[in-house]
Amino acid sequence: MIQFILNNQIIKTPVNSGITLLDFIRDHQQLKGTKIGCREGDCGACTVLIGTVESDNVNYKSITSCISPLGNANGKHIVTIEGINLPKSLNTVQEAMTSNYATQCGFCTPGFVVSMTGFALSNNNNTTCNDAISGNICRCTGYKSIEKAGLEVEEKLANKDDNHQIDWLIKEGFIPNYFETIPDQLKKIGAKSSEQTKGIKVANGTDLYVRYADKMADEQIYLLADKKTLSGISFSEGICTLGANTTVTEIAENKKLQTFFPKLKQFMKLISSEQIRNMGTIGGNFVNASPIGDMSIFFLALNATLTIIKEDESERHILFQEFHQDYKKYDLKENEVLKAISFKVLQKNEAFNFEKVSKRTHLDIASVNAAGRISIEKSTIIGAHFSVGGVAAIPKYLYKTNDYLIGKKMNADTIIAAQEILQSEISPISDVRGTSAYKRLLAKQLFFAHFIELFPNLIELKKLIA
Repeated sequence: MIQFILNNQIIKTPVNSGITLLDFIRDHQQLKGTKIGCREGDCGACTVLIGTVESDNVNYKSITSCISPLGNANGKHIVTIEGINLPKSLNTVQEAMTSNYATQCGFCTPGFVVSMTGFALSNNNNTTCNDAISGNICRCTGYKSIEKAGLEVEEKLANKDDNHQIDWLIKEGFIPNYFETIPDQLKKIGAKSSEQTKGIKVANGTDLYVRYADKMADEQIYLLADKKTLSGISFSEGICTLGANTTVTEIAENKKLQTFFPKLKQFMKLISSEQIRNMGTIGGNFVNASPIGDMSIFFLALNATLTIIKEDESERHILFQEFHQDYKKYDLKENEVLKAISFKVLQKNEAFNFEKVSKRTHLDIASVNAAGRISIEKSTIIGAHFSVGGVAAIPKYLYKTNDYLIGKKMNADTIIAAQEILQSEISPISDVRGTSAYKRLLAKQLFFAHFIELFPNLIELKKLIA
């Protein structure tokens, strides 16, 4: 039995937990404001908010309901467009959309309104309203009017009382009154983890449901998202450990990780949209086993180690670079689950960079992506871990290139020679994201980009671009 709050109604349902949250909302609850668009998490028309109890508050995130399993709503507050409507007037976000003529056919409008409301409910010190709608697509209005609506929302939120956030948002007309009762209601129904441990393993479904949503509606699924043993980010004795259920958003917002990676938020914005970053887990990205998985490339370059747990709770550890074996094949047995990934935090003599090229700068799958962690001492390279995606059957850790760099002087000649070794390690194919020759060129350029970005004073740029 799945139990959660949908807007202001407690839901108890025996419906198969594998169906999409979108289909449950529309077909079982007849709430048609949440729209069916791409069914791939790309357009944002199906955006809803998911609220989780944290201490005495509820933390809300926007997600795309078309690729989220219903079972992951268990114990949470799900908010659709109907759930943020005020009884007798437009709410503040709807008013901003209307006053700025930011809607035409209206099909995408509920998704935009829900995403902006999610922004209002969030701790938005380090982002903007237009960041919050990065995963919402409008096909006919034009984005300038929507951007203006977002700026108007930001202006109204400038004086938000963060200490009494819900009360302030109710008073200012962003959300209806019932929101103040949600924390107590969620505590009463609890957030019990599913006891089902058989079936298809599903974290948040961001890749699996793109391909198999209809099939999953009839399947027995093993939900991993609420397993506490797979969650959390911790630091101990110079090691950072992230649970396999850690989302991209949780990585981007972690203050301690930001101290080691000053451009962390910039890197993470290259990875999908706001809604998908709120859902996508690193464990899911790894077992998706895509040759261009952004998080796989990121953590390969950190020389990370995986912790794998068996049904009997025994564990084994492997280097992440050994995990992917062939196209869509990896070292994980039927009775095993990824538990965590860990890496040594960066030292003062170390630097890290992540690069990605795709047809669109944002909201797109990479043509080629690359990352590098490098250590230097007195202009000599003493540690190198580079990875590149989109150029082999698996996310590629560059063993030979890395070995070559150790002990070499940091200069353009070293980088040019290392790049030639890189080319011998990769074997890209031509596909919709580019020809083999194009991907080889991108691999070269991104490899150079790491050094240009990290060590501009040690590199003779003219030699690299000659």
